[in-house]
This record gives sequence, structure tokens and C-alpha cells, in this order.
Amino acid sequence: MEYKLGDICFYAKGKVNVTELTEKNYISTENMLSNKGGVTTASSLPRTVQTQQYQQYDILVSNIRPYFKKIWFAESDGDCSNDVLVLRAKEGIDAKFLYYVLADDAFFDYSNATSKGTKMPRGDKNAIMQYTVPVFDLEIQQKIVSILSVLDEKIRKNAEINDNLPPCGFEMQSGEMISFISQISQHDCPLL
Repeated sequence: MEYKLGDICFYAKGKVNVTELTEKNYISTENMLSNKGGVTTASSLPRTVQTQQYQQYDILVSNIRPYFKKIWFAESDGDCSNDVLVLRAKEGIDAKFLYYVLADDAFFDYSNATSKGTKMPRGDKNAIMQYTVPVFDLEIQQKIVSILSVLDEKIRKNAEINDNLPPCGFEMQSGEMISFISQISQHDCPLL
């Protein structure tokens, strides 16, 4: 069974005073990471009076240049730029399931295809809510989430390990690599 995105979630509308912001709870398109990489600490705060509010378990999606695939599952309450869409799951929809639906490349392809503008395209908020999504009963949603969450955790741990690996100790240009391989091949290397 399929529904429109607007059947399973809505845009959150809360506003909050900028005086309540910190670099840790403020999200803008600048501190959202490309390719579904989450968020980093904000480098600055906005100079407006109010910003958009988000709550723990909301899904934040950058609405500027959707091809960068910037999305984050909110782990706490906070505030965000007006260039960030705040989506909240409706009753009977697992918020993490909604996140996984939106983190699919097909969603970003759709958002990009329906966006407005050329230099700095923005997602069309009305078109986004027309995106076709699969809907399962809550129990199936939670099973899907439990499987995908385990995979996400493994990916996170692998990235953490990779970030802590020491550098190789030397770097080679492509010409140096060819020379190195030809030298190894002269010594009966079992790898070649």
C-alpha cells in the first residue's frame, strides 16, 4: 500500500527566540553534512529574532540544493534555519521509519526533480508532501527500523575506526605507484 508523504507526516511550525540558541542546538544548511552525514556544531548563530523549532525525533531536511542529500534525525530539541524543513511523524508512524523513508536516494531525486530555481534550487514544499511512500503497520515499521538501526550503528562504528587509523606513512603519485608495482613484480611477489 502507498500513501503520500503528507498522509504520514507534517511540517512542524513552532518558533523560538534566538536568545535560547546555542551552537550545539542550532541547525542550518551550513552545519548539515552532505550525503546523509548528519550535523556538526554550528559555527555561528542567526541574527534574526526567532527561528524555527524542532523536537527530538523530528526529521530535518535541508531545503536548499536537495541534491546534497542533507538530512538528520533529531536526537534532542533545538532550533533551525528557515531553510531547513522540519518533518514530524503523525500518530501511528514510527519517527525513525519516517527518517529511513526520507533518507532514501529516491526521495532526494524526487525533491530535486520538483525543486524550484537553478542556481540555488529549493525543494517545493507542496510537491514534497506529494511524494509517494510505502506504509506498513506500526509493528512492521518498527521491525524495519530495528534492522536498519543495527546497520547504521555498524556503519558509524566503522567510520569511527577509519577516522582513527594512522596515516599510511607515505603518499604516492600515480607514476610512482606504477614504478613501485613494477619493482615488486621483479621480486616474485605473490600478490601480483
